[in-house]
Amino acid sequence: MKQSAEIVREYGPFPGADRVDGVTYDGEHVWFASGNKLNAFEPASGQAVRSIDIAAHAGTAYDGHHLFQIAEDRIQKIDPKSGQVVATIPAPGGGRDSGLAWAEGTLWVGQYRDRKIHQVNPNTGEVLRTIESNRFVTGVTWVDGDLWHATWEGDESDLRRIDPRTGEVLEQLEMPHGVYISGLESNGDDQFFCGGGKTGKIRAVRRRIDAVGRGVERRSDSDSARKISEAQSTDAPTSS
Repeated sequence: MKQSAEIVREYGPFPGADRVDGVTYDGEHVWFASGNKLNAFEPASGQAVRSIDIAAHAGTAYDGHHLFQIAEDRIQKIDPKSGQVVATIPAPGGGRDSGLAWAEGTLWVGQYRDRKIHQVNPNTGEVLRTIESNRFVTGVTWVDGDLWHATWEGDESDLRRIDPRTGEVLEQLEMPHGVYISGLESNGDDQFFCGGGKTGKIRAVRRRIDAVGRGVERRSDSDSARKISEAQSTDAPTSS
C-alpha cells in the first residue's frame, strides 16, 4: 500500500550540526548523529539540550539505558550521562552501514548500498539474520511490532513497513520529491523522526494507525522480535 508521507513538523538546522546521519529517541529527547558529535533536542519545543563529542557517522539507537552509535566500521555503546564509550563491536557492513535500531535485546543494522538489514548480537557483533531490500537502506526502526526502514536512492526516498521474516514490503510512505531520509526513529506512537541529510533538518512524519489497532491488543516490538528469534531454529539466517 503506497501513500504520500505527511510531514507534520521540521526541526533544525541546529548550531554546530550541519548534517543528520542517524536518529533515535529516548522517550524524552531526540538524539541525532552529525559526524563528530551526538546531539539531543526536546521535540515539543525543538530546543537543543546537549551534545556529546564523539564519532557519529551513521545510525543511532537507544536500548533504554545506553546509546548505540555507528562510527565508521564499528558500533559504539555510549553512556548518555557521561558521554563515555563503554563497549565497541564491529559493524556488519564494515563501514558501509547506515540505520540502527534496538528491539528485544538485539540491534538491527542497515547496510546502505548493499540493500540489507542485519539483526546483530549487541555484545559480539555476530550477525544473527539478514533481510534483503531492493532499495538503499538509510534508516531502521521498530514500532508496534512492525519493522520499518527508510530508503534514499536517486531523487526518491520513502518509509517502508516490511515483513521482518521475508522482507516483503507491506506499506510505503513516499516522501515529496527531493526530500530525503538519512536516519529513522519512531516516537513509539504516531510519528517518525526522519533525518534530512545535509539539510541539517529532522522531519516528523505521521504514522497512520488504524482505528481497529487502537481498540485491540497490539503486538509489542518484543513479541515480534522474539518470534523472529524463535524462528531462527528452523530458518537458517543469511549473512553478508
